[in-house]
Amino acid sequence: MMKIWVDADACPVVIKQILFRAAKRWEIHTTLVANQMLMVPPSVFIQSRQVPRGFDVADAYIVAQAQAGDLVVTADIPLAAEVIDKKAIALNPRGELYSPENIRERLAIRDMMEELRSSGIETGGPKAFNHADQKAFANQLDKLLARHVAQRK
Repeated sequence: MMKIWVDADACPVVIKQILFRAAKRWEIHTTLVANQMLMVPPSVFIQSRQVPRGFDVADAYIVAQAQAGDLVVTADIPLAAEVIDKKAIALNPRGELYSPENIRERLAIRDMMEELRSSGIETGGPKAFNHADQKAFANQLDKLLARHVAQRK
């Protein structure tokens, strides 16, 4: 049975709301993991886990808990790479599905950008989260969950 794990510290509120609705609609257990207390709506399908503060503590918790076939929602590329190695599915809050085919390229780009920033080069940040990102996420999530439910039958 698929579970959804959410790297919730930096996850946009609107994405959390989409996930809450999906958890109830598709009856999929969804856990938000963060190093702060999170409020979640009352539902047997939705819970939150507060982990201690610290570098990558939430990521480590998600990696330890996620199993093959689970869905992990994260913008953290190293976390996505780790869960993909465990045969889980990784989805970016902007609707981008990470895969074994594209995750290594994403890691290389991330590392290159980090190297540029550490050498003092201004690289800018990600574009602002917008309605198109929200829609792309909702569409990709719906496709993944519909496929999962069809496989259960």
